[in-house]
Amino acid sequence: MFKIFRNFKKHDLVFLFGGVIAVILQVWLELKMPDYMSEITKLVETEGSEMGEILRNGGLMLACAFGSFAATVAAGYFFATASASLSMNTRKKLFDKVERLGMHEAKGFSTSSLITRTTNDITQIQMFVAMGAQMLVRAPITAIWAITKIAGKSWQWSTVTAIAVVILLSTIITIMSIVIPRFKLIQKLTDKLNGVTRENLTGIRVVRAFNAEKYQEKKFAKTNNELTGMNLFNARVMSIMSPMMYFVMNGVTLAIYVSGAYIIANAAVPDRLTLFSDMIVFSTYALHVILSFLFVAITLAILPRAQVSAMRINEVLKAPIDIKDGEFAGETAETGTVEFRNVSFKYPDAEEYLLQNISFRADTGETVAFIGSTGSGKSTLINLVPRFYDVTDGEVFIDGVDVREYKQDALRNKIGYVSQKAVMFDGSVSSNVAYGDNGKGKKSEKQIKAAVRVAQAKNFVEKMPKQYKAHIAQGGTNISGGQKQRLAIARAIARDPEIYIFDDSFSALDYKTDAALRRDLDKHTNKATKLIVAQRIGTIMHADKILVLDEGKCVGMGTHKELMENCEVYQQIALSQLTKEELNV
Repeated sequence: MFKIFRNFKKHDLVFLFGGVIAVILQVWLELKMPDYMSEITKLVETEGSEMGEILRNGGLMLACAFGSFAATVAAGYFFATASASLSMNTRKKLFDKVERLGMHEAKGFSTSSLITRTTNDITQIQMFVAMGAQMLVRAPITAIWAITKIAGKSWQWSTVTAIAVVILLSTIITIMSIVIPRFKLIQKLTDKLNGVTRENLTGIRVVRAFNAEKYQEKKFAKTNNELTGMNLFNARVMSIMSPMMYFVMNGVTLAIYVSGAYIIANAAVPDRLTLFSDMIVFSTYALHVILSFLFVAITLAILPRAQVSAMRINEVLKAPIDIKDGEFAGETAETGTVEFRNVSFKYPDAEEYLLQNISFRADTGETVAFIGSTGSGKSTLINLVPRFYDVTDGEVFIDGVDVREYKQDALRNKIGYVSQKAVMFDGSVSSNVAYGDNGKGKKSEKQIKAAVRVAQAKNFVEKMPKQYKAHIAQGGTNISGGQKQRLAIARAIARDPEIYIFDDSFSALDYKTDAALRRDLDKHTNKATKLIVAQRIGTIMHADKILVLDEGKCVGMGTHKELMENCEVYQQIALSQLTKEELNV
C-alpha cells in the first residue's frame, strides 16, 4: 500500500503537510470548546457572575466553532488535492507501464482487469487518501489529546470510557476480520463483470445473429448477482458499525451522568459545582475519544479495499519487462535488409517450439512471402522482426544489426506494420493514417492522400461527408472490414519505412482490389523490403522469395515456379485455390 505513495510529487507532500496542520488545528479548536463550556457552567452556577464574562466565553466558543469549520474545509481541500494528484500520477505510471509491457507480459492481465485497475482501483486509493488518511491523522490526535484532558478526573468515569473503548475495538476487529478477505473477491468479480460486459459489446453482432441475448443476459446476471451478493454481505456486516457506535456513545454519556449523579450527591456541597462542571467536560471529552475510534472504524472500512487495489496496481507496476531496450540507434551500413539465422521460438510458458531453425535473408527492395496452414507459425515469425517477442534461439538482424541491440523506437521507426486484425482509433481518416511517430516529422496532407490512394482507399474516403476529416469510430465500427484494412495499409505506407510487414493484411479485399493495391504498392515502395503473410496464393505468386511453413518448420523456399516444382506442401495449397492454368503450371 505504502509503495503507491511514492507517486506523490513534492508539491503534493506540501498539500499533505498543510492538511495535517489543518487537522491538528481543527482538533485543538474542538477540544478547546469544552473548557469554555466548563467555565460558562461555573459562571452560571456562581452568584454574582457578570453577564459580560459569560458572553465572552460564549464568543470564544463560537470563534472555536467557526475556526474548526474553516480548518475542516482547509483539511478537506488539501487532502483532496493531494489525493487527486496521486491518482493522476499513478494512473499515468500504470498506463505507461502497460505500454511498455511485452506481448507475453500483457497477456498475463486481462483487458477488463487492466481497465478496472486503471479506473476503479485507483479511485479506491484516491478515496482513501481524501477521506481515510484525514481521519487516520485525526483519530490518534483526538484520542490522545482528549485522554490527557480527562486523565485523573474520576476513576469511575475513566472505567466507563475504557469499557466502551474495549467494546468498540472488539466490534471493529470482528467486523474487519470478516469483510477484509471479501474485498479482494469483490475486485476480482468487478474484473469479471467488466469482462462479460466487454465480451458482449464486442460480439454483439454474433450474439444477435444466434439469438443468444437470453444466454448473455443469464451470463451477465450470474456475475452481477455474485458481485451484488458480496457487496451486500459486506455492507450488512459494516452496517453493524454505525448503530454500535451510537449505542456506545449514548451508553457512555448515560453511564457518566448516572455515576456522576451518585458522586455529586455524596460529595460535600462546596465540591458539587466543581464535580458537575467536571462531569459535563468529561462526558464531552469521552465522546471525542469514542469519535476517534469511529474515525478509525471509517478508515478501516475504506482501507481494506484500498489495500487490495494497491496490491493489484503494484502487480502491474512490478511486472517484469522481458523486452528490454538496446543501445543502438545510429546509422547502419545496410538499409532495409532482414535476416533470420537459425531462429527457433517458443512462448515462455510453453514446452514445445512454435518455430524451429528458420533461416532466410531479405535484401533491400525484395518481397518475401510466408505461407502455410493455420497455426504453422507465420504471424509469430514476422512478430519477431519488430520485437513483439524475442527469439528463443538464433538471431534476427535488421540492416545487419541484431534487433536486440536496437532501441525499440529506433527499430520500429524502420518498420511499417499492418496487423492481422485492422485496428482503427477514434478520430478522423487523416489522424488514423498519420498515426504514430516514425522519426521523420509530421506527415503532410500530401503524404496522407498519396498513402490513401496507393491503399485503394481514395474512392470510399472521398465519398464520405467530410472526406479526410470524416470521423472514424473506435475500432472502426462505422466502416467495413475491407475499408478498415485499406486504411491500416495506408497508415503503414504513410510512414515511408524501410521494411513493410503485412500480416495477412489483404484477406478482406476482393481479388480486383487486391491486384490493384499490390500493383500500386510495388510502384510506390519499390525500394522498400516487404514481408507478407498471406493465405491466398494469388497475393504472393510474384514475390521474390516464398517461405513455406509447416508445423513451425520451413519446408520450402524459393519462387512460385520453383516451389510448384519441388515443394509438395506448397503444391497442395496452390491447387486447392487455383487451377493449373491460373498457376501457370
